[in-house]
Amino acid sequence: MTTAANDAGTATRALIFALLALACGHMLSTLLRTIPAVSLDLMAADFHIEPQTLASLTSVYPFAFAASQIPVGAAMDRFGVRPVSLGLLAGTVFGAVASGFATGPESFAVGQLLLGVATSGMLMCPMTLAAKQLSPGRFGLWSGAILSIGNIGMLLSASPLALVVDNWGWRAGFWISAIGGVAVALAVFALVPNQPAEHKDESSPLSQMVEVLRLGLSRPLRGLIALALVSLASTLVLRGLWGGPWLMEIKGLTRVEAGNQLGAFTLAMIVGPLCIGMIDRRLGRRRALVAGSHLAGAVLLALMALGAPHYAVSTLLGVPVMPPQFDLVLFVLIGLATSAQPLLFGMSRQLVDAQTAGKALAAVNLAFFLGAALMQSVTGAVAALAGLPAVLLFMAAMLALGVLIFLAYTSPSP
Repeated sequence: MTTAANDAGTATRALIFALLALACGHMLSTLLRTIPAVSLDLMAADFHIEPQTLASLTSVYPFAFAASQIPVGAAMDRFGVRPVSLGLLAGTVFGAVASGFATGPESFAVGQLLLGVATSGMLMCPMTLAAKQLSPGRFGLWSGAILSIGNIGMLLSASPLALVVDNWGWRAGFWISAIGGVAVALAVFALVPNQPAEHKDESSPLSQMVEVLRLGLSRPLRGLIALALVSLASTLVLRGLWGGPWLMEIKGLTRVEAGNQLGAFTLAMIVGPLCIGMIDRRLGRRRALVAGSHLAGAVLLALMALGAPHYAVSTLLGVPVMPPQFDLVLFVLIGLATSAQPLLFGMSRQLVDAQTAGKALAAVNLAFFLGAALMQSVTGAVAALAGLPAVLLFMAAMLALGVLIFLAYTSPSP
């Protein structure tokens, strides 16, 4: 019995180190995704184009990222996590180097395309390994931990990256990321076991891609997909696009003050998934937790919007506009509330067998990032037509609609 316990403990430690190594790849992905956000003006000057034109080119990344979810999920079911992860990390290093050496908008777009494809599986690799090795309860906890580790990349892309750009230029951000990719690849090579796929799928890649889409559109996963389309989108678009303009234009904060508030938002997004994972294990009511937390996020977004000048909350309290401290509290609460996103991975894992786990997780991840790309595009039009408060109200309405569809399609059987 002692020998068996020691073997079990060794296997558990090996799995933890493997998941941590793979999760660092996701952290690298979140860092690379946001490099242009802090260096767009310098890059545009180097390429001799307008910043707005270069900003439109950065959309190549999220669309390539979303489109690659299907083949990556199929590849993990067919070949296993380790070879797919090492291949993607090699592509990430190559894409980072290519972006760092870009000489114009065309070569930069190629680098962004390579990075979008290569980093597309950085979240799915640890998620798939955890889904196939852990019980549903432990998977819910670890999926939150993986997302939290990945979100650390957003902290690295704030003040630390700005310091790098100020001292060594925007290209250094990509070169340092390439070095980080090599380090993560070595960790994966050393720590992730070389296990073949447990249920190797011999069907053609095209049929596997069709299966990912079929799973995503099937009735058991339909509610999860609907919520996934708006869940991550609401936080990524708020954190990466509209949070800063909201605080600076509506609340009158300086760039540094706005960055501090968004930093608190990011910390909540790091801590939240871990807390939600522990609550999920203790509560045991995953469906209610997912729906309730996302609905709370929708309400909080609406409250933030209604605190603008001449809107309901500020008018009701008799102030010209709600103070920035009001938004700081709401940012933190929104980051905590929407941290139930990883539980959608856990729910999808419970609804399929181990053979199709990779494809089901890829379908959810595809919905996450495709929704973010679509939300970014649509909210741009909303902002142009009706202003920033309307953007927040639109995101709140979409989040609430996603919750309603989720509840409709995941209702317990009689």
